[in-house]
This record gives sequence, C-alpha cells and structure tokens, in this order.
Amino acid sequence: MSDFSFQTVPTLLLEYGGCRRLGALLQQHFRLTRVSLVTDAFLHRSGLLEPALASLRAHGMEVCIIDDVVADPPEAVVLAATERSRAFGAELIVGLGGGSSMDVAKLIAVLSSGRQALADMYGVDKVTAERLPLVQIPTTAGTGSEVTPISIVTTGENTKAGVVSARLYADLTLLDAELTLGLPARITAATGIDAMVHAIEAYTSRVRKNPLSDMLAREALRLLSGNLLVACRDGANRAAREAMLLGATLAGQAFANAPVAAVHALAYPIGGIFHVPHGLSNALVLPHVLRFNLPAAANLYAELADIIVPGAGAASEEARAERLIAWVDTVSEQTGIERSLRQVGIELDDLQRLSEGAMLQTRLLVNNPREVGFDDVMNIYSAAWHQPV
Repeated sequence: MSDFSFQTVPTLLLEYGGCRRLGALLQQHFRLTRVSLVTDAFLHRSGLLEPALASLRAHGMEVCIIDDVVADPPEAVVLAATERSRAFGAELIVGLGGGSSMDVAKLIAVLSSGRQALADMYGVDKVTAERLPLVQIPTTAGTGSEVTPISIVTTGENTKAGVVSARLYADLTLLDAELTLGLPARITAATGIDAMVHAIEAYTSRVRKNPLSDMLAREALRLLSGNLLVACRDGANRAAREAMLLGATLAGQAFANAPVAAVHALAYPIGGIFHVPHGLSNALVLPHVLRFNLPAAANLYAELADIIVPGAGAASEEARAERLIAWVDTVSEQTGIERSLRQVGIELDDLQRLSEGAMLQTRLLVNNPREVGFDDVMNIYSAAWHQPV
C-alpha cells in the first residue's frame, strides 16, 4: 500500500429537518451571534430559507442574507458579497444552496480578514489568510462542495479558476434532505450524474487514489445509482432524497482527496463558454471520456460496474466496463436530459474552441488515468456532438 493522506470536514450531520433547528445547532457548536447566510435569490424568494431564519432569530442571532450568488459566480460577485459580510461584522459564514453558494461562502470566510487578495488565492495551497467559522448546507445532491476544499470562480468572460486549500473545509456540514424535496427532475438528474462523475473519477484518479477515497466512491455510487431514477420520478420520496444527498457528499469526500480528471476538464469550457449547467456539462461528455479511458481503466470500470449494473459480475472485465458505459448513457436517456452537444446550442465549428479551453485545465488532466492530448479532446467532443438523441 502506498502512503496517503486523507482530509475531510470535522463534523458531518445528517438530520431530516435539521435546518428547522439551525439556530440551536450553531449555538451548540460556535456560540457566535452574527451570521452571514450565503444563498441565491431564488431560494430566498421561494421561502425555503424561512424555517432556518426563524430558528436563527429565535436563538438571538443577527443575520445578513447575501442572496445575489449566481451560477458560475464571477469575481465581482464574490468580492461584493465579501464587502457586505465584512461591513455587517459577520462572525460566522453559512453557505445554504447549491455549489455556487457554498463556493462563495468558502471564499467570503477566507477573504473577510482582508489579509489576502482573491487573485493571490488561485491555484493549489495558495490560501494563507485565516478564515471565519464556516457551515455548509447543500440544497441539491450533486456538487459535493459541502465537503470539498475547492471553490471555482469565473475569472473572465469564459474562463474559470479554482481556489484549492484545506482551509476551505467547513467546520460543520448539515445534510437536510427536506431541503431537496420537490427538486425538479431535470435538476435532480443533472446534479445526480455530476455526483456519480465525482465518484467515478475519484476511483480512477491517477493522483492520490487511496483506500478511503475508493471506499467512499463505491458507497456513493451504490447510493446514487440505486436512487437517482426514483428521485427523478418521485421528488417527494424522502428515502431516495436522503440517499442521494448522502451519496453526493460521500462522492465529494472521495474526490476532495482523489481528484477529478478529464470529464471535468472537458465540462468546464462547455459551462464557461455556453453557460450550460455544470452537472449537465459533465453528463454530456461522461460516456465518451469513459470510452476513451477504457484502455487504461477497464479493470477499475469493471469493478464499478459490479456495483451498479445487475449481473455484470459474470462477464469479462472488458464486457463489464462496457456495461458501465452503456448504463451511464441509458441513465441520461431515462432522465430526459440532453445527450448531445448539439442540443445545448453548440455547433461543430465550436469544438476547436472548446478543445483549446479544455487543454488549459492541466490541474485536472494530469489526474486522468490515460494521457489526454489535443486531438483526443477534439475526438471526444466530436463523439459528444454526434451522439444520437
């Protein structure tokens, strides 16, 4: 066994309806009274936050609601949110929402001291500033941001950069599946497939793959694959929603330690240039990246197939790996999300630009089980564009 390290959040709480007693939880863990709650405008308007806000106020906490987070948050949003939180005098940051809200919450927590600029944090282990206490509460089962040390920021018109630092791990993560009840099937599908990508890429990562991340990835895939279609068909199914939420978090813990690779590298330009949601961007290229990786990862894909494809264990290694890819493709079809780049407004002439963007994601490509060149990326995008629908 090779040497390895493993990190994750110190406290993880799964409690159905936990947000209804958020004030008591925060009082128990932190004994602080000034809270910046980071979310988006839709969640704020929807009333989903009201039980949490009522609990916070009932426990004597003052709350600054920062609700201008948008998908793929640009630097300006992060910096403006930090200024609002700093002016309020926040002692504690709570991210409540999707991955973008939680990513912004992480950055507010480390930017609040004013001792380090955001531009100096991009990259791996560049954060030197101390951070405020941080709590993360996801409202979708997908990104895993609640348990990762990663925050992604839009840095230009079509470019993104990541801040990766152990200082971004939350102090407390609350998994409350009540917040995910009724999530539309389309969002459930895209975010659920995103979580499965995290598990698959962590399990096959060329860098820092280890027994703990493997264990988490396998259990994540078991939970996600067994409950995704149920959650899509019955959005109020509590058991399926809790399984999806836990599965996404376990996948997040896995890839926080054994990082993702080419699927994400090819998905980022799709989202950055064409503003396709991250989960859907991953789903569009997933089967084609898996097929490209087969020569280097067939044995690992076969092991994952044994978890999620009934009866796969009786076949050869290669056949089991192929069944995994076929299953992934079938899931997209069954959930009704787009399956081809053509369906999200991408033209054949755009593939060159996408490929150039993907090749810039060296932080991710180095983790892929098979080396990826420019021509390989073009071929993968081409397969995703020509994918029958």
